[in-house]
Amino acid sequence: MTSTLQQSASTHLGYGPSKTMGIAQRLYEGVATPEGMSGVITYMRTDSLNVAKEAIKAARDFIGTTYGAPYLPSKPKTYTSKNKAAQEAHEAIRPTNLNFTPTVAKDYLKPEEYRLYTLIYNRFLASQMTDALFENQTLRLCCADGTFKASGRKLIFDGYHRVLGECDRDKLLPALQKDQSVRLDKLEAKKCSTEPPTRYSEASLIKTLESLGIGRPSTYAPTIALLANRSYVKLENKQLVPTEDAFVVIGILEKHFSGIVDVAFSAGLEDKLDAIASSKASWQQVLFDFYTPFMDQIEAGKAQIASQKTSVPTGEFCPECGLELVRRKGRFGEFVACSGYPKCKFIKPPTEQTPTPLEPCEKCGKPMVLKKGRFGEFVACSGYPQCKNIRSKAPHPKEEKVVGVCPECSGHIVEKRGRRGLFYGCANYPQCQFISNYPPSDQKCPECGYMLVFKAYKRKPSVWVCLKCTFQKLADV
Repeated sequence: MTSTLQQSASTHLGYGPSKTMGIAQRLYEGVATPEGMSGVITYMRTDSLNVAKEAIKAARDFIGTTYGAPYLPSKPKTYTSKNKAAQEAHEAIRPTNLNFTPTVAKDYLKPEEYRLYTLIYNRFLASQMTDALFENQTLRLCCADGTFKASGRKLIFDGYHRVLGECDRDKLLPALQKDQSVRLDKLEAKKCSTEPPTRYSEASLIKTLESLGIGRPSTYAPTIALLANRSYVKLENKQLVPTEDAFVVIGILEKHFSGIVDVAFSAGLEDKLDAIASSKASWQQVLFDFYTPFMDQIEAGKAQIASQKTSVPTGEFCPECGLELVRRKGRFGEFVACSGYPKCKFIKPPTEQTPTPLEPCEKCGKPMVLKKGRFGEFVACSGYPQCKNIRSKAPHPKEEKVVGVCPECSGHIVEKRGRRGLFYGCANYPQCQFISNYPPSDQKCPECGYMLVFKAYKRKPSVWVCLKCTFQKLADV
């Protein structure tokens, strides 16, 4: 279902919830297949694990034909959601056509679509296959200095792991016999201490929201995206780290709106909405019971909650009106401004170090300098505002990957990245204007002697093409 799809995509593919749902939307709406444009998965916003009988039969027929009788259970498998309030309007997320296998799909789907489709396809097949069989083992290895114990599992029958390929190899023990001699490669003594719980990842947060009954399949991804967009959390090493703003906001909400930010409120509201949908409750009464006390809290908050726009005096005075300058926080960080705002709108320019001159400007000849702006570092002409030449920060030479020799000036051709993605250009730009959207090679055109580049296609043979004339030839790959 939606929540487990987002968790699996985050764990196995590294996709965030929003990216996962965007890719799944394209797979549902329609992609290229051998039969033309077609939706290759069922609806992707669901908390139901029901599967149509026709789909189960097709899966069992496919498993029996492809993998054999040992992998086909005697009876079809059925699953139910742990969430009692699950809505049964949609099936579980599954492929619509089992003949559109990942092997076939690889030639029609984009890489990220192919990876997510493969995850959905294999997960569905595995759900109808025989269970894997393991043997729990405890090994005792004896020597003159003592006895050591190793615990783990031995794989007896791979079952659905034949498709998923996830056997947790770290816990599998090798095949050993009693009284067998083994050689010690390494022995380590480690000191372990209790560590605090790890921070939520996107996958674990979705799992927690689902277990608490908060939200619906369509709200998991937008909820996390909203927290990130408003800078309440930031993603570091696949973990959601709360910011200072989050602690301030939560502190105010818990103090003045404790009933609303309580987990039980969100889960209870979902139950009330389900009751309204099934005509067991009046929406007018539910709205009235919430709205009346909530507005009382709003009015009380207006009077009791102090402004969070704190300002710290700097000891300096405004050159325009004479009032003291204060340090404040804004959307783009700290700044110093007049305490007489909004009557006086003076803002002190940030103190910057003298920028280091770079190469000369190709328009006016003055040195280019590295500056910091709203969207990060950039290179601009030191003659601004007379010369407004500007470009994005050039990568360090060590960061540029050399991929060939320029046919124009014999300089290096390096990988570059622009607004439209990866391209290849001469390192001597702007003196040399060579550019190519395709990977260069050391092959020469037999007709004009210019460079050949490689064009790869999904649905037709790849070719070598000359950048100067019309010559092309089929590639061997």
